[in-house]
Amino acid sequence: MTRESGPSAHAATWSGIVGNMALAVIKTGAGYMANSKSLLADGLYSASEAASSLVGLFPSKSVHSKGKVQRERFKQHARAARPGMTVLLAVLILMGGLQLAISALGILSSDEIEAPGRSVLLIAVAALAVKEAIFQFQYRVFRKRNQSQALSYALQHRRALYCSLTVLIGIIGSMAGEETGLNLLLYLDPITAILASGFIFYKGYRMIVDTVYGSLVQELDQEDATDFKETVQRVYGIITIEHLVAREQEHDVTIELVISVNPRISILEAQEIANRARTLLLTRFSHVKEVQVQAVPYDPGYPYKSNHELPDHEATLIQ
Repeated sequence: MTRESGPSAHAATWSGIVGNMALAVIKTGAGYMANSKSLLADGLYSASEAASSLVGLFPSKSVHSKGKVQRERFKQHARAARPGMTVLLAVLILMGGLQLAISALGILSSDEIEAPGRSVLLIAVAALAVKEAIFQFQYRVFRKRNQSQALSYALQHRRALYCSLTVLIGIIGSMAGEETGLNLLLYLDPITAILASGFIFYKGYRMIVDTVYGSLVQELDQEDATDFKETVQRVYGIITIEHLVAREQEHDVTIELVISVNPRISILEAQEIANRARTLLLTRFSHVKEVQVQAVPYDPGYPYKSNHELPDHEATLIQ
């Protein structure tokens, strides 16, 4: 039994893509109209996040064709096209970051610098709040399904947060310079734009590096992992499979597994169940070389009753 409740990880990822694209359009548009290079850079970073997530989804869904051969052919073409698409988007992101850095350097060398308007500050603050709301939603979904994926996403969000906070400091400092007459503070907006360009460079660099080194590791589709799920479900003590991801590298397979168990058992008993699942997968499938199992308490949304607490005549769904 595999339990899927609440929004799926696919839907959560798409919410991030749409949200980042909307924020990118708003921030770049406002930054261009108000001549705020830092907000422009922040908008480009949001666009890079959306592009990175979109490329990650590209080969994950196969066409709903009638024949299995056509499905496999599409998946092969999608996997072959993904590295090229990722590198192309990464190059465009790097070029955009370089252009912004050059433009900001040009402003620093000029004699007249204008501070961005108050609308830029409002947009930057509102965008930061929206971004945080999207992160909280996605993080809760990812954490229920894959702890390692949630941690990786939290790290990515931290870099995006640092970029937005840097931009916000530049905008506030530049506006304060105009209000107080301290001309040196006016340079904070282009300076933070250069710093934000550094975040953009790193994002493009990571996209290329992950493509080069990650192309050797391919994630198996759900239909290919059916045998693993059926095997795990035979282990006594496992209530549901919360998450299962199998990754293939050359001829070896590594599995990340999250199972739910009776919340009333001890930690040692839960660990014993997890070890049985790990051992069964390693012994039954010779090509499986590594299995990471995490046991979490079963949470059906109502008070859980274990078998031994029920009268003999009362049936239970979990045997």
